[in-house]
Amino acid sequence: MTMDKKTIVIIGAGFGGLRLAQDLKKSGYDIFLIDEHNYHQFQPLMYQVATARLEASNISFPLRKVFQYCKNVHVRIAKVTSVDTNSKTVKTSIGDYSYDYLVLAMGAKTNYFGNTELEKHAFPMKSVPEAIQLRNRILETFEQAVLAPEAEMQSLLNFVIVGGGPTGVELAGALAEMKKYILPKDYPDQDFSKLTVYLLEGLPNLLNAMSDDSKKVSRKYLEDLGVHVKTETIVSDYDGETVTLKSGETIKAKNVIWAAGISGVSLDGIPKESYARGNRLTVNRFNEIENLKDVYAIGDISVMSTPKYPNGHPQLAAVAIEQGKVLAKNFIRLKQGLNTVAYEYHDKGSMATVGKRKAVVDLPQFSFQGRLAWFTWMFVHLMLILSVKNKLSIFVNWMFSYFNNDSTLRVIIKPASKKVENL
Repeated sequence: MTMDKKTIVIIGAGFGGLRLAQDLKKSGYDIFLIDEHNYHQFQPLMYQVATARLEASNISFPLRKVFQYCKNVHVRIAKVTSVDTNSKTVKTSIGDYSYDYLVLAMGAKTNYFGNTELEKHAFPMKSVPEAIQLRNRILETFEQAVLAPEAEMQSLLNFVIVGGGPTGVELAGALAEMKKYILPKDYPDQDFSKLTVYLLEGLPNLLNAMSDDSKKVSRKYLEDLGVHVKTETIVSDYDGETVTLKSGETIKAKNVIWAAGISGVSLDGIPKESYARGNRLTVNRFNEIENLKDVYAIGDISVMSTPKYPNGHPQLAAVAIEQGKVLAKNFIRLKQGLNTVAYEYHDKGSMATVGKRKAVVDLPQFSFQGRLAWFTWMFVHLMLILSVKNKLSIFVNWMFSYFNNDSTLRVIIKPASKKVENL
């Protein structure tokens, strides 16, 4: 810290926090970007890591690489334990940091809705380590199926995905394509016809935030791939062996993937009255947390009521990025003594891919599906990737997979048995 500069502490290097720090790197502020990981992770393609289509390094970007030569941006890898808004101090695992302005951009975590058994046995997919863990589990399942007795085979080969949002839909499509294209080649002496993918959704449709056409077409695409889609179906329990539905029906499965909801990450020191439904922080039109001076929240952790979005904005990367951009402009305007501007979300649309040449895209004025939607989905995601090297790597992997329906990334990587001593 320098005495003549005001300090902005940003907690979280997701889409919002990273965009904010990037836009302020020449602003004259001292920026401290604090995250538990030393990289930014591109969550929309996490499912491709889990299904061995991409390497984790393709969707992970070292923070220090992003801010090379930026003397006013200080990256710190630490766990934030609490905040003291009176003394304007952030307490972390590596020490305390004073701030003039604090921005919370920690994103969201998997929400099991209080079901501890589901949390214990189901696989989440909200981070790169979790995606790698899930990839190992999927690949190990195929290996176990080679030697499994007939009585255990169906339970082993049942994959149950809970949650019919984009993550669940994309993951279900990827697993169904693995069954169709990959397993017959990798295991020519085995019959994987019993592999069954279930997609369970509590609401009446898949992709409930999208248009009616996209809802219907995405379901048809999945069912054509052999996915068992069950809507208006709520999971009440899972003990590691049996999925119990609210209706009383059961599904024997050793692999359950939870993609049914998220909630905000809470932080000690932030008043309980600042949190709204979903553990999100209530902010005004300038992303400042209500009743807290100089403390802001952006992205999934925030909820802002506007005339267009009275219940808050959708928890999308586009919202986080826009809020990061607008907040950066407002910090610069504050420094210049100008009035700040209110945030207004500009909906650019939403999309999801179901498999090869199958995707749905909703734009503000119209929607379309099929091959063009699939190419649109690929182009948009490539453009959002940070580095040119990663763009090229992902593009090459996608093209290789497109022409031969295969990949070479099905590697099971387990942690070493010997623990690394703490430094």
